[in-house]
Amino acid sequence: MKAGVYIDRLKRQCRRVLPRLVAIYAKYGYDLIITSTYEGTHSPGSLHYCDEAFDIDDPPDHLEPIMIEIKEALGPKFDVIYEKNHIHIEYDPD
Repeated sequence: MKAGVYIDRLKRQCRRVLPRLVAIYAKYGYDLIITSTYEGTHSPGSLHYCDEAFDIDDPPDHLEPIMIEIKEALGPKFDVIYEKNHIHIEYDPD
């Protein structure tokens, strides 16, 4: 985790997918780094403020296959979005 980032407030559905993400990153030789949860500034209405979203560092290589694997592993209740320099993941079952 990035310094100053905490997962303690993340809702259970977000915390329980973290081991899957760690495994996907490890498969490609990377460590998963959570760069943001509730702290920081996010867009109005962001699920970060509801503790249902987090950001992870984008890998230096293999972004496309990693994004595909994350989307497949998390399923349709999660939105997985690449945003400039990180991957945004949010629990959004609707």
